[in-house]
Amino acid sequence: MLKKIESARKNFEDDISKVTNPTTLEELRIKYLSRKGIVAQLVEALKEMPKEEKPKVGQALNQFKNFTSEKFDELRTKFESHSKSKREFIDLTLPDRQYTIGSKHIITQTLDEIKEIFKGLGFSVYEGPELESDYNNFEALNFPDDHPARDMQDTFFVTKNFLMRTHTSPVQIRLMTEKKPPLRAIMPGKVFRNEAISAKSYCLFHQVEGLYVDTDVTFAELKGTLVAFAKQFYGQDVQYRFRASFFPFTEPSAEMDVWWQPKGKDGRWLEVLGCGMVDPNVLLNVGIDPEKFVGYAFGMGVERTAMLKYAINDIRILFDNDKRFLTQF
Repeated sequence: MLKKIESARKNFEDDISKVTNPTTLEELRIKYLSRKGIVAQLVEALKEMPKEEKPKVGQALNQFKNFTSEKFDELRTKFESHSKSKREFIDLTLPDRQYTIGSKHIITQTLDEIKEIFKGLGFSVYEGPELESDYNNFEALNFPDDHPARDMQDTFFVTKNFLMRTHTSPVQIRLMTEKKPPLRAIMPGKVFRNEAISAKSYCLFHQVEGLYVDTDVTFAELKGTLVAFAKQFYGQDVQYRFRASFFPFTEPSAEMDVWWQPKGKDGRWLEVLGCGMVDPNVLLNVGIDPEKFVGYAFGMGVERTAMLKYAINDIRILFDNDKRFLTQF
């Protein structure tokens, strides 16, 4: 009899280890603790035992009965607790979760608007790699060997001859090398500068370069194109001015400013882009005859353009992924 009780205990321990839900737990209770269960059958068998053996066997049977009852109650309490916490978590009186649809980042929105304006002015879109050769990024664009932009403090050099492009101007070199004039295109993309991060500068930003090369291209046409862009982007009442400047790859060169008037603050002129007529040396470097063809080029920073239009005073917030900021656009 003692062997039967011990065998029943082992079988019970094996069965209860397989219980995973209240249904299988109830099946186990019926099997062992119901009126016709295994424990009840052992109690009936105890009645047939000799009188001298009943105390010892009865003690073992009571221990087995108490063991099964405790294990059953313990597991039932666990299931009920889990079910209760789950019911408390799901409150059907609460409103449903509101799912918001994402939107384009403010930089992407600005870049798309710039591209659409220039495509409306007859420009196509052309892109190039972010890892560039020193030749395309500097030499072909008429940068002398001692130009400050070649210094490690401004440029991320990967090897001696390759670097992360510091502007999208090398895409102009690729375009003029691969295709013959007339050429009219803009080149959007990321650029990289080894600069200290501050409210006005960042090590990564976006630019849009523009290029037009043909037989009869004038500075007046360049100015007219940029004024048309400024009026479409900033509004018809935008105030602008052109200032003489210098760039190695254009001659003559200029910078375009717009008047910025933030609310409650004094207004001031802010540069929005650089431009000029393509230097003849650049045309020679790509195999275009400067006696026959002439062109203009311009370049603008997308972050600066967005900051001016939307009165953003810190470039770093454009890269922080702060939902409170991004949802405003």
